[in-house]
Amino acid sequence: MQSGWKMPSQPLSQQDMEAWKAQLDDVGKQYKGLLEDLLSRMAPSEAADSVYSDMRESFEAAARSLMSNPNLLWQTQSRLMQDQWLLWQQGVRAMAGEQVAPLVTPPKNDRRFKDEAWSTDPYYMAIMQQYLLFSQMVEELINDLDVDPTLKRNLTFYARQLVNAMSPTNFVSTNPEVMRRPLKTKGQNLVDGLTRLREDLANSAEGINVRMTDRSAFGVGENIAVTPGSVVYENELIQLIQYTPTTENTFKTPLLIVPPWINKYYILDLRQDNSLVKWLVDQGHTVFLISWRNPGPEQSDITWADYMQMGPISAMEAIEQACGEKSVNLLSYCVGGTLTASTVAYLTSTRRGRKVKSVTYMATLQDFRDPGDIGVFLNERVVQGIEQTMQMKGYLDGRSMAYTFNLLREQDLFWSFYINNYLKGEIPAAFDLLYWNTDGTNLTAGTHAWYLRHMYLENRLVEPGGIELDGVKIDLRKVSTPSYFVSTKEDHIAKWNSTYYGALLPKGPVTFVLGGSGHIAGIVNPPHKNKYGYWTNDTLPETHEEWMEGATFNEGSWWPHWQAWMTDNGYVDTDPKKMVPARQPGEGELTVIEPAPGRYVRMTIPEVLGEIPSST
Repeated sequence: MQSGWKMPSQPLSQQDMEAWKAQLDDVGKQYKGLLEDLLSRMAPSEAADSVYSDMRESFEAAARSLMSNPNLLWQTQSRLMQDQWLLWQQGVRAMAGEQVAPLVTPPKNDRRFKDEAWSTDPYYMAIMQQYLLFSQMVEELINDLDVDPTLKRNLTFYARQLVNAMSPTNFVSTNPEVMRRPLKTKGQNLVDGLTRLREDLANSAEGINVRMTDRSAFGVGENIAVTPGSVVYENELIQLIQYTPTTENTFKTPLLIVPPWINKYYILDLRQDNSLVKWLVDQGHTVFLISWRNPGPEQSDITWADYMQMGPISAMEAIEQACGEKSVNLLSYCVGGTLTASTVAYLTSTRRGRKVKSVTYMATLQDFRDPGDIGVFLNERVVQGIEQTMQMKGYLDGRSMAYTFNLLREQDLFWSFYINNYLKGEIPAAFDLLYWNTDGTNLTAGTHAWYLRHMYLENRLVEPGGIELDGVKIDLRKVSTPSYFVSTKEDHIAKWNSTYYGALLPKGPVTFVLGGSGHIAGIVNPPHKNKYGYWTNDTLPETHEEWMEGATFNEGSWWPHWQAWMTDNGYVDTDPKKMVPARQPGEGELTVIEPAPGRYVRMTIPEVLGEIPSST
């Protein structure tokens, strides 16, 4: 078999040899320094330890199940031996110069093995097939285990992480693209890769937060989050942005956007051509948006009820001062939607439900019956570990959260960047969405621990009186506010087969829409792009499967469908006589504090934690 090393056709000159040696010496020094840095930064984490313990116990349970089923064990071993024998035969025939068909090939969407060497070089062909056969065996073995469904889900996830980490593409000596690179760059790719690895480790909390984009290409308020507006209100937790109108007249009822606080709001305002915020302003809405603070240890005691009071409720009071309007339309996203559902139920229980004219939930969990892969990290043991970590620090580092979410799509969001950045020494391309993905926020101990336990573990929000906020028991079934739910078909964070059941809870009129694609692309889907369609169904049957059976597919974006829902049902009035002159920020009782996007959204985690000086 070929070794994979491709020597240059001409011998290296003495000068090149010396340059090569110098680069290798540099790599050695950086590697030594990297190990010292890693050791100095390692600290025990109850959250991480609890995940490792859960992983170990999951594999131990799998081993016990396998030992109790000798037939399955024998079949697995026999199949593995047969595959190895066939692979050996293939290798012998290939060495003899015979053209042989591979025993197994990667799926078409597996981009790891796209290099020509994986299909033409016997050495790499053998390595790839060995790995794929092993991966296939592990997947089938776990599938055939007779274990509890939750344990099987955890096993599948943990095994996938380990198997993908063992991919030959992740190692210098077994990746043909990487093996060719040092000869072209004289080792500079390894030097550059180690430099980037060290920099990324310095900006990580647990695990490695790999750099996904050229961060120098973007600036909040410079080329992203640039829809014109002003901060007109702020408290310890939020800044309220009022956007500058682009129409002569606007709808009378203002629109308040409640984004999630586990990341920054500008996913809804990335660029002008895909900004939901700009599109809403252009439709004639007076748009207000909550920009959440990036919290640190000082905000450790802030609770879910505080997020409600200092968030949507304070914002609605401020909007009344700015516009003179006592009611608003609410548009919420992800965990911001879960908070919004709690807020609407709270207002209903305190006889203030009319303050909300309509409410929209984008990719929002209210019924947490199936949290998807993220549920692996949310059993009792792991949540206790997270609680202990937050109790000591006062917050959960947003970089840890980002690392966890990246592992849900580890091939695309971790290993591909690991190879390109650290092994190939490449600079990642400039991509605004990935810039946003790495610009995270911390989570307060008082809110996040409560949220994980009460929502994910115990699913209390769906229970009448299951949640109490500021002494008030809330019940989503009593909400009569008209609701619009939009979920996405491929969402792995807020799975639509769970979000659908939130739409069955309110007693008021409900419309449920299912968009194409995933948690972000399916929501941020502007009409002019025409990338993903959406499904509609005028009925709300008892199960999501029944809903899908009766649904109709529609081309284009769901945004115009939502706007039609707002206008056709009178949540905003399109009668020119009932519209009002466009409201400029600062014209009402609130004065302009600073231009949008404001200070809060600019604060990075290292700045909040004092790791680097603040730039604001």
